[in-house]
Amino acid sequence: MGIALAASTPQQPTTPGETTWSLAIVGMTCASCAGRVEKALLRVPGIETASVNLATETASVTGRSRADAAPLIAAVHAAGYSASLKSDLSAPAEERVDRTLHLVILSAVLTAPLLLPMLAMPFGATWRLDRWIELALASAVQFGIGSRFYVAAWKALRARSGNMDLLVVIGTSAAYALSVYELLRPGGDGMGHRYFEASATVITLVLLGKWLEGRSKRSTTLALRALGRLRPATAVVRAADGDRSVPLDHVQVGDVVVVRPGTQCPVDGIVIDGTSEVDESLITGESLPVAKTLGAAIIGGAVNGSGLLLVRTTATGGASTLSRIVALVESAQAKKAPVQRLVDRVSAVFVPIVLAIALGTFLAWGLVGGDWAVAVLDAVAVLVIACPCALGLATPTALMVGTGAAARRGILIKDAEALELAHRVTLVAFDKTGTLTEGRPVLTDFAAVDGDADALLRAMAALQSGSEHPLATSVLATAKARDVTFVPATSITAVAGLGVAGVVAGRALRAGSARYMLALGLDPATLDARATAWQHEGKTVSWLADATDVPARLVGTFAFEDRVKATARAAVDRLHAKGIRTVLITGDQAAAGERVARVLGIADVRCEVLPQEKAAIVTALRAEGQVVAMVGDGVNDAPALAAADIGIAMSTGTDVAMHAAGITLMRGDPGLVADALEASTRTYAKIRQNLFWAFAYNVVGIPLAALGFLNPIIAGGAMALSSVSVIANALRLRNWKDER
Repeated sequence: MGIALAASTPQQPTTPGETTWSLAIVGMTCASCAGRVEKALLRVPGIETASVNLATETASVTGRSRADAAPLIAAVHAAGYSASLKSDLSAPAEERVDRTLHLVILSAVLTAPLLLPMLAMPFGATWRLDRWIELALASAVQFGIGSRFYVAAWKALRARSGNMDLLVVIGTSAAYALSVYELLRPGGDGMGHRYFEASATVITLVLLGKWLEGRSKRSTTLALRALGRLRPATAVVRAADGDRSVPLDHVQVGDVVVVRPGTQCPVDGIVIDGTSEVDESLITGESLPVAKTLGAAIIGGAVNGSGLLLVRTTATGGASTLSRIVALVESAQAKKAPVQRLVDRVSAVFVPIVLAIALGTFLAWGLVGGDWAVAVLDAVAVLVIACPCALGLATPTALMVGTGAAARRGILIKDAEALELAHRVTLVAFDKTGTLTEGRPVLTDFAAVDGDADALLRAMAALQSGSEHPLATSVLATAKARDVTFVPATSITAVAGLGVAGVVAGRALRAGSARYMLALGLDPATLDARATAWQHEGKTVSWLADATDVPARLVGTFAFEDRVKATARAAVDRLHAKGIRTVLITGDQAAAGERVARVLGIADVRCEVLPQEKAAIVTALRAEGQVVAMVGDGVNDAPALAAADIGIAMSTGTDVAMHAAGITLMRGDPGLVADALEASTRTYAKIRQNLFWAFAYNVVGIPLAALGFLNPIIAGGAMALSSVSVIANALRLRNWKDER
C-alpha cells in the first residue's frame, strides 16, 4: 500500500486539543475559487487555520477536535464546491484531465468548419456554411462543451467576484447572441455578419488552456505517489510461529522484519541480526553502499545487498523517514503560483468595468441618439472586443511554443511558477552525486608495493570476480579495458562492512577498507602514504593484502572516485558569468564534496547533509533574499527541490525528483541548467508580452467601440487580430537557440 499519505479519519492532534483534516476539493478553477473555499472553511466554528492548494485541489484545515469533518464538507458544498476526506491522491484528478482532453478534441472538431470560411477569405473565397449548420455547431460548443464555464461563472457571480470563466462566458455569449440576432432578426435575410466562429474558437482555446493547467496540477500528486512506491506494499514479519507476509500498514513499532538480499527495507529500524551492505543513495545521497551490522540504523526504502538482515522496527506511518519526506514535499508545494492567478486578479476588476462601459454605451446611444438598434450594436461591440480570446491564448500559446522549443533541447518545463521566477534566479544549489558527478565509482589510481601494477590488478580482479559491489565492478571494468586476464578466485568470502577474502593462485588475499587492514595487523596509513593523499583528494581507498603468511603483508592500494561530469565545469562557469551564485549541497563525506567543489570552482559547499537538512538549507538561502534554483536527481533531493523557488531535476535520477521539480532536464547534462533558466525566462517574457497586448487591444478598442467608431464586425476583426498577434508573438520562441 505504500506510505499512508492521508487517512479516512481526522489525523491525531499535533498539539493538545487540535486536529488536522486533509480534504480533497472538486470544482475549483482559479485562485479566486481557492480563496472562497478558504473563507468558507474559516467560517466553520472551531476552525483556526485553512489553507487551500489549488494545484493539488486539497485543503489542510486545523482546529479544535471534532467528531468528524461533516461541518467542513458542508461548508465547502455551501460555497458551491464538493469536498471529501482525502484518501486517494490521483485517480479523480487524472480522470478529469483526461475528460478535458476529450472535450478539447471534440470542441476543435466542431469549431473547425466554422473557421474554414474565414480562413478562405484571404484567397478570394466567399462561400460560407449553411446558417443553420453554423447555429447547430456553435450551439453545441457554446452550451454543451462550454457549460463548465457557465457553471463556474455562476459561482463567481454568487460570490460577487469575477474570474476568467466569467470573462469567457460574457465574451462568447455576446458573440453568440449577436450572431443569433443577425440570423433571426426581423426583416433580415439571415445573411448578416455572424460571430459563431469567434465564440466557438474562444471556448476551444480556453478549454485547451484548462487542460494544460490540469496536466501541471497532476504532477504534484505523481510526486507523492512515487515516494510511496519506494517501499514495498508488504513486509515479512518474524514471529514465534515463523515468518509471515503482512501489509505494510500492519507493521508495529517493535516488530522484527526480515529483509532478504536484493529487496527494499520496508521500515525504519535497527539491525538485530545479520550483516550486509545497503544502498541508501536514494535516501541519504551516499554514493557507495553502507555496511550494516548489529546495532546499525537502516532507513525504509534502502536496497539491501547480499546479506540477510533482521530489523527491529523503530518508526512506522507518519513517523518514518520517507513519510516525513512526503510531508516536506507536500508542505513545500502548498503554494500558489502568481502567474496562474494574474489573469484572474485582473479579471476581477476588468469584468465589472467592461459591463459598466457596455451598459453606459447602450444607455448613452439609446437615450441621446434615440436609435436603440445602434445602441445595441455598439454595446455588443464593446462586449465583443472585450471578449478574452487573446487573454485565453496568452499563456497557453506561449507555454506550448516555449516548452516545445525547450523540449527539443532536452528541457521539460512543467511548473508555471518556475516560468515566473526563472529570470530572477540569483543562486543555483546543486546536489553532487548523479547531478554534477557520474554517480558511480571509477578506479582512478592503483599502486603495487613491488611495482608490478598489472600483477596487482590481475590479483584484485580475480578476487572481485564474483562480486556485484560497485567498487568490484570498477576494478573488473579497468581490467577488461587493460586487457588483463585472470583466473577467478576460489573460497571467496564476503566480510560484511570490511571487504572480501579469497584464494588466488594459492595465495590467501584480503581486499577492503582500512579497518580490515588493521584487523589483519597492518597499518595502511604508514605502509602507503599515497593512500593518505588520495583520501585527502576525496577518493575512496581500498587495500589488497596477502595473508598467506603471518604477519600479513600489504600488496597494493586502489583509489576510486565518482568523477565529475565533463560538462559540469562549463555549466558552473556559465552561471557565474550571468552573476548567479552557486552552492554545492551533498550528503557525501566532506573530502569528496570539497574535491568536487574545487574542481568546479564552487566556493560554497555543504557536506554530509541529510534530506531534511537540504530543504532547511534551501529555505535559509531563500530567507537571505536569494531566489533559489535547486538541481538534483534523487529522492533525497525531493524536499529541497520542492522547497526551492525553482526545482530542476535530472531525468537520469528518480521519478520522485522529477515530479517534485518544475523543470526536468531530459539528459544528465549540468549544462542544461543555464539553458533551462534562459528558456524559462524567454517563455515567461512572451507570456507577459502577450498579456500586455491582449489588454492593450481592450484599452484602445473598448473606448473606440463605446464611442461608435467600431461596429461589431470591426470589433470582431480587432478581436481576431489580437489573437493572431498573440500567437505570432509566441511563435517567435521557436527561433530561440541556447547559448551553446
